[in-house]
Parts: sequence; C-alpha cells; structure tokens
Amino acid sequence: MKTAIATGALPEVKIIEPTVFKDERGFFYESFNAREFARQVGVDVTFVQDNHSCSTRGVLRGLHYQLVKPQGKLVRVVAGEVYDVAVDVRASSPTFGKWVGVHLSAQNRRQLWIPPGFAHGFLALSDYAEFLYKTTDYWYPEHERCIIWNDSTIGIEWPLDVAPVLGQKDAAGSSLAHAQIYA
Repeated sequence: MKTAIATGALPEVKIIEPTVFKDERGFFYESFNAREFARQVGVDVTFVQDNHSCSTRGVLRGLHYQLVKPQGKLVRVVAGEVYDVAVDVRASSPTFGKWVGVHLSAQNRRQLWIPPGFAHGFLALSDYAEFLYKTTDYWYPEHERCIIWNDSTIGIEWPLDVAPVLGQKDAAGSSLAHAQIYA
C-alpha cells in the first residue's frame, strides 16, 4: 500500500493508492491489510461489514451517515468510475460543512477512507459502476440520516450534465441546517 494522502480540505479523509504489481498476466495488489491501513491512516479500526452496490450512469447515492452508531467507511470501485464525496457533519469540528470529492475508478484503484462523523455519497460517472465499501459499524436503519445532495450551504460541485437519478430516501434528504448531526 502506498502512502495515504490527506485530501486537503478534510485532512482526516484519506486517499489510499495501492501498490499494483503488473505483468503480462494481469495485476495483483492488496486491497486491504489491517496493519498497513492503521500505519498509513493513523487509526486502528475493526471493519464489521462489507457492502457492494451497482449503479448506472447518473445515479447519485447519498449523502448518508448514521447517528448514535457512526460508521467509518473504506470505499473503492471495482468496475467503472464514480465521483465520491465526504462532508464533515460534526458540529464541533473546525471543518464542519466542508466537503471533498475524489474520482475513484477500477482503473486508478484508489480507495477513500471516510472516518465516522462524515456524510458520504457518490455519483456514478460510467455506464456501469460497482462500488465496494467496508464499514466500522453495522447498518442501523433507525440511526441512518441523509443530507440532500445539492444543499447550497455545502456547495458540492458534482460533475453533472443532467439531473441525477435519485432514490426516494436521497431525494427526501434534509438540508444541513435542518439535519440531525453530531455534537
């Protein structure tokens, strides 16, 4: 695993670029190593759940987070490309309401570490995108919250040329000003 790179606006959110070994047969890389992850990112976490989603071009999922049982997420794309976003929703944080966006693809093999306390969402940029993510806590629907993807106070610059395809939960998200957030 190469060095994790801080994302700038949100230094706790890290881009992880793996070392990929390629030859005439294809490629190999470690997609996760707990010891290296802790060393590179600076936190020792236990992942308890793996999730896998598939989306078509223009599908936007998020911005999701959980209260009471916050989840850290390690996300990556294994087919296609997405624009992945993290938003700090910790009221006491100096970076509250700030966001960072990163292109993740099967080709660049980047991963993004999104610590607990951040909302997360992504936009499928390719015709077909498969998205995998590890979480540090289980999914609890009663604790899940959603901030609307186009909240003007956050001002995410999604790479959109048409209106996104949204699920019912995502279309009904709250504004940051009216959302239940972390203290």
